[in-house]
Amino acid sequence: MRILIVEDDKNSADFLYKTLHSHAYDVQIARSYKEADEILQENLFSIILLDWNLGDGSGYDLLKELRSLDLQTSVIMITSEDDIEAKVAALDAGSDDYITKPYSSVELLARIRAISRREMSNKTSVINFDILELNTITHEIFLKGELLKLTKAEYDLLELFIQNPNVVLTRYQLSDHIMKDFASMSGSNLVDVHIKNIRKKLGDYNVIQTVRGVGYTLKEQ
Repeated sequence: MRILIVEDDKNSADFLYKTLHSHAYDVQIARSYKEADEILQENLFSIILLDWNLGDGSGYDLLKELRSLDLQTSVIMITSEDDIEAKVAALDAGSDDYITKPYSSVELLARIRAISRREMSNKTSVINFDILELNTITHEIFLKGELLKLTKAEYDLLELFIQNPNVVLTRYQLSDHIMKDFASMSGSNLVDVHIKNIRKKLGDYNVIQTVRGVGYTLKEQ
């Protein structure tokens, strides 16, 4: 599970990093609103731990921005604000949970596990998008009931698109999804090649659209 920590206080961020890393989570830190925004444009995470007060902006405003862009990543707001109005505002803005400073690492880990369990229970083995059908258990994708013969990378990319319809996915996100060591892929057009091959296999069903200068998105014809 990949977790992004958005926290401008170095001590707090380092403490969270060490705690989560010791429990085998894949963790990255953003120390400002701007840095978090940039990281989220190029990477996908399972959970975001978002501090309310950032040095260059508000975590609350960042949360609203992410939800307005239809980013469904689970968010746990972390704040020193302990009044009910702040909690209601965070939840209404799209936060999945809320934890108040000071908190114990035991409590935070429990909340992360609870969100993880909830996500797993909400997932279905079959996801439909128009005439595409994705089976996440058998790792098969069907077009009008016919099995598509995909390579692993092609399957991984098309699965990501089907799970995130109408969301613009950048080339960085797509590259990171099929090859974790993105640094070794700098400048590579591997994603574009895979997309070209997927489009050939989809034939006249032209649902993967290019967003020039950014990446690709899955939209109905």
